[in-house]
Amino acid sequence: MIGQEESVPAESAYLIGIKDRDTSEEKAAALVEELGSLVKTMGLTIVGSEVVKIDNPQARLYLGTGKAEEVMEAARESGADCIVFDVSLSPSQQRNWERLSGLCVIDRQEVILDIFAARASTREAVIQVALARMEYSLPRLTRAWTHLSRQRGGSKGTRGEGETQLEVDRRIVLKKIAKMKKELLKIRSQRATQRKQRQAVPCPTAGLVGYTNAGKSSLLKALSGKEIFIEDKLFATLDPTTRRVDLGGGEELLVTDTVGFVRNLPHNLVEAFRSTLEETLTSDFLIHVLDASSPEVLDHARTTLQVLEEVGAGDKTVFTVFNKRDLCDSTELPWYLKERFPESHFISTHTGEGMPELIQALEKQVRQSLRAGRYLIPQDRYDLVAYAHRSGKIIEEKHTDEGTLITTRLSAEAAGRLEGYRIAD
Repeated sequence: MIGQEESVPAESAYLIGIKDRDTSEEKAAALVEELGSLVKTMGLTIVGSEVVKIDNPQARLYLGTGKAEEVMEAARESGADCIVFDVSLSPSQQRNWERLSGLCVIDRQEVILDIFAARASTREAVIQVALARMEYSLPRLTRAWTHLSRQRGGSKGTRGEGETQLEVDRRIVLKKIAKMKKELLKIRSQRATQRKQRQAVPCPTAGLVGYTNAGKSSLLKALSGKEIFIEDKLFATLDPTTRRVDLGGGEELLVTDTVGFVRNLPHNLVEAFRSTLEETLTSDFLIHVLDASSPEVLDHARTTLQVLEEVGAGDKTVFTVFNKRDLCDSTELPWYLKERFPESHFISTHTGEGMPELIQALEKQVRQSLRAGRYLIPQDRYDLVAYAHRSGKIIEEKHTDEGTLITTRLSAEAAGRLEGYRIAD
């Protein structure tokens, strides 16, 4: 944190899940387990966890005073350096917990921000995540603990130079936020220009989306036959990875792997997904990958569709693919998946089961995305013939006295441009 002292990193965490009136015990337990996976991805060791039942969040500590004291004592006894909440805490709640417990206290939002910051590599992703972290940190400048670090000297990190230093820190952060926003606008303008150029490419595109750790990268590897970074961790893929996939029959598809989604993602963090989901927004259709073996699969599906709506991709054609078919408990998939998603595909990237059928379905989708037609292009408009070569698949080309006769399959945009030269089949 700006203007504060040397820090000692936290290494062990005590997890706090929340069960309110609208959350079942099973779901609360599943969310704490997921929080544990997130914390492990950060590199922290989990030394304990518990689920706390509450009726209404309290303004001072989120939990009631008595329960909060029990949690603090349990965390200290476990040897934890850090208490991690599976909810978003207000800046004042965070400060109160840290002052009373003497431990680092963070929430789910800060956990995800830390993972994003560690895994972002493209320029836009790095800037977007840095911006989200700055906006998160701004109201927390007076914390005795900076990002996963304890300040030596107790309260000295928040006093010393007093309000003058705090105001200096605040002005510095605000200037950095303004600068990052301007840079993001510039980058997105450049991306918009590049996107227009890519739209002329005849190869259709698909975006892989889904809950984190559902097997999207494994599916991309299985489809393309190319090596992809795969790791059994949440958010193993943050920046987009694109591979060309040969579907057979002369059809090709560009498939882009994107960051996995997660439940209870704070609204202001959805913006951080935009840089990693840009290829998804411009894809011709989406491939929604779900873990068929997860008991939380329906919640995972809802989370993905909700985030897609928030980033503006809710109107895309979606292929629903259930992966990890081989990990299901029985020989038959849960009946409710087949009933809820009758047009879905059930596969295993590990065994290859269902992959041929999925590839056939993708090939059919690609064929439908390109419009077949015959066009007679005048001899003085060979630029349109060249445009057809760039924008689609030329099946046949003949030169006649009247002009160039081409049989082709074009994108909707290209077909519209050549509509005046179309002839009956």
